[in-house]
Amino acid sequence: MSPWRCRGDVAIADVAIEAWGATLEELFVACADAAVSTMAGDPGAIEGRERRAIRVEERDADLLLYRFLEEIVYFKDAAGLLLRVPAVRISERDGTFLLEAEACGEPLDPGRHRLLVDVKAVTLHRLRVERTARGWEAFVVLDV
Repeated sequence: MSPWRCRGDVAIADVAIEAWGATLEELFVACADAAVSTMAGDPGAIEGRERRAIRVEERDADLLLYRFLEEIVYFKDAAGLLLRVPAVRISERDGTFLLEAEACGEPLDPGRHRLLVDVKAVTLHRLRVERTARGWEAFVVLDV
């Protein structure tokens, strides 16, 4: 079972995602998988031909997730790359979170990738990252 699900009852012209993980890192990977699955349907069809470094800093875990997912959308729009993120490293120092990851993927190919919707942006609407009794949970709305 995937550590995320789409919520069709939140926004009409957007895609709402709930995700979870035992650790903050697992949560962020699940959110990245959900975002890529929203765009490309089967992330397993994306081959790791190219790599891109992602590094973002924020004081708040919510905004860290926002900026992280925006990087994935940016690479899709600016470079035509579908990228997956197999792992992230998140550290906290002096009240600031630092996320570092290596994304891997390939140029978007409509002949090979089953494209679903074009994610234009990550929104701040109802954005939430929180620690719960089960681990970490997030709620994200993607503008499509």
